[in-house]
Amino acid sequence: MNFRILGTISAGAIAGMWALQAEAAVTVLGNNTLAQSCYQAAEFGGDPQNGIETCTFAVEHESLTGTDKAATYINRGILRSRAGHADQALSDYDIGLAIDADLSEGYVDRGANYIVLQRYDDALKDINKGIEMGAKRPQIAYYDRAIVEEAMGDIRAAYQDYKKAVELAPDFTLASDQLTRFKIVRKSSSDGT
Repeated sequence: MNFRILGTISAGAIAGMWALQAEAAVTVLGNNTLAQSCYQAAEFGGDPQNGIETCTFAVEHESLTGTDKAATYINRGILRSRAGHADQALSDYDIGLAIDADLSEGYVDRGANYIVLQRYDDALKDINKGIEMGAKRPQIAYYDRAIVEEAMGDIRAAYQDYKKAVELAPDFTLASDQLTRFKIVRKSSSDGT
């Protein structure tokens, strides 16, 4: 049997989905530090501008390990992306990954930011790297990659990645909501069966 997957997304819907890309904050070790507060702002929300200011103060004034400093730049990138400053966010992701290239979540987050910038080839490259490195929240990576694949016209791959995201995290509603837009139909063979 041959099956075909039909996506019911329009170009306008893809544009709306950019706002739904998922991001995963990078954990900062230690208690009661501004870098930890920065992480919490990126992970749990709140006013992005206040979070950006906290992150900036942390990277400029706290004595951080290289990994914590890299994570703080990435977390500030998440907040800048949420605030609508994708170019500044990209700069933060680049700085953070230059400090510590082993932060898989940073690649996934930078990939999500590339989605906003409509730089799909770059997004796919970074998200794939994050997955290969063992992203701690792979459902987010698969979800973001599905958005990229759909934007690039690879509906089958997008469907498979949304499905994978739900398999990894059944309560991940961003992905399960996307799956409702797809319809799988049986493809007729040339002999009529």
